[in-house]
Amino acid sequence: MPTMADVARSAGVSVATVSHVLNDTRPVLPHTRQAVLDAIDRLGYTPNTLARSLVTARTRSIGLAVSAISNPYFTEILQGVEAAALEQGYSLLIADPHDDPEHERKVVQLLHERRVDGMIVAPSADPRDLLAYLRRHQVPTVFLDRLVDEAAPHFDQVCAESAAPTARLVTHLADLGHRRIALVAGRPGLSTTGERITGYRHGLAHAGLPYDERLVVHGDSESAGAERATAALLSLAAPPTALVTANNAMTIGALRALRDRGLSVPDDIALCCFDDFAWADLFSPRLTAVAQPSKEIGAQAVRVLLDRLATPDRPSRTVRLDCAFVHRTSCGCPEQHPKSERGTAS
Repeated sequence: MPTMADVARSAGVSVATVSHVLNDTRPVLPHTRQAVLDAIDRLGYTPNTLARSLVTARTRSIGLAVSAISNPYFTEILQGVEAAALEQGYSLLIADPHDDPEHERKVVQLLHERRVDGMIVAPSADPRDLLAYLRRHQVPTVFLDRLVDEAAPHFDQVCAESAAPTARLVTHLADLGHRRIALVAGRPGLSTTGERITGYRHGLAHAGLPYDERLVVHGDSESAGAERATAALLSLAAPPTALVTANNAMTIGALRALRDRGLSVPDDIALCCFDDFAWADLFSPRLTAVAQPSKEIGAQAVRVLLDRLATPDRPSRTVRLDCAFVHRTSCGCPEQHPKSERGTAS
């Protein structure tokens, strides 16, 4: 098995130079770096990650705690995190907190004990134990998708805009003549839930429509909850004529409830959803939606975390990314070529 010394001899450099190339511990001239990389490829050299971590106190690994199994929205975010981490030479350790505060705390501790250099976490609705652990152990962490107000100034955060895109859906439905527009909101306590309710209310106000608390129900960010919540809306004495669902899982639940009532979209009730997803264009009618830049959210979280590792004392920051309004036909508009309006929702 080739050693670092073999690489150094083949490249005509010192062992220290090979180490600097592998660990990014000191600038190396481009042609010298390339010579080392060519020697590594030629010899088939594999760095000893464990030995390197003992020297650098870094494992070049990132812990990712997101509910990707129970929430399909996080799948694309995971892909963005993985691609960006791999590009920077970092491995990924993944754990699913299942949106449960107690389990969340346990999996984050498990990742920390695996000596990850930093973490990316989509926090639950009650992250108090999580925050206490991360602060106590001074773990470099980026919160993903869901903001934690009390996190600042200790942690960085990356998310998409939520309020303005939701308002865009509501005003679009109002422009089509709807006056009773309902919202199937997510799990109480999540920042995304609060922001989308705020956006819903702003959209109503912009359209000159009154706010009716009976038209806001919580689907708890999952399909079954949204199915029950939508059924409750349809049972009102004056049910809504249009519906906004606040994530992709809840869109599925709402559609099930509408189907069970024998209602057709958009003939009987218009529907717009927050979160575009792979098969939204295959539904009949095709779903009008807000599309989040999921992969870019994941990639941006990695970049922010690596910035934090490089400069531990810099001020924390919150990065918000624009969404796109994807205009299809479930809102009641006639068929047209699907298009997205990036930035118009924010």
